[in-house]
Amino acid sequence: MPRVSDMKVRLTDAAIELMWENSYGSTSVDAICDRAGAKKGSFYYFFKSKSELAAAALEAEWSKNKTNMNSLFSPTVPPIERLERYFDHVYDFMAERQKQCGSILGCPMLSIGSEICTQDQVVRETIDRILDQKINYFVSAIRDAHAQGLIDAPDPDAKARALFACYHGVLAQARVQNDLALVREFKGIAMDILGVKTQLAPA
Repeated sequence: MPRVSDMKVRLTDAAIELMWENSYGSTSVDAICDRAGAKKGSFYYFFKSKSELAAAALEAEWSKNKTNMNSLFSPTVPPIERLERYFDHVYDFMAERQKQCGSILGCPMLSIGSEICTQDQVVRETIDRILDQKINYFVSAIRDAHAQGLIDAPDPDAKARALFACYHGVLAQARVQNDLALVREFKGIAMDILGVKTQLAPA
């Protein structure tokens, strides 16, 4: 039997996996408990509702991902390379998940958020907060690239939000069409959006 100290983590892990692979609406408390190897009483010991668990699961997933994001976007890495490494990392991760479950899953934040953002304020606010933190990684890379004369982005925040929106639109399209090529091709598109090729072309 899982230790009580592990149970909350098991529940959040099970919740994010099921909601990401399927949907928030189709994922029941019973299914989460079954995946986690938990009794229903354990669920209600830690969480008042599925909504509260979903918010905790998203926070836990982001907490695990932040270490990797800090590495990919380290200030010691050249700014354009930070973005390239991130896009490569997401592509590799999506490819691996496709092998495991047969589908491109896209971004869990966007998949879950777009489903229930008008119905659940707690989950919506959690996702909104996490997305703002993710965008800040893009902002820092674009700001540094502009400062080094690699691109023209006098408003790095606006440029980062535009790039971030385009990328997550591609991830959503890739999920719908189950087409990994869309994710693979985005790195080149991102460089065009940023103006890297134009800026680096010989005079």
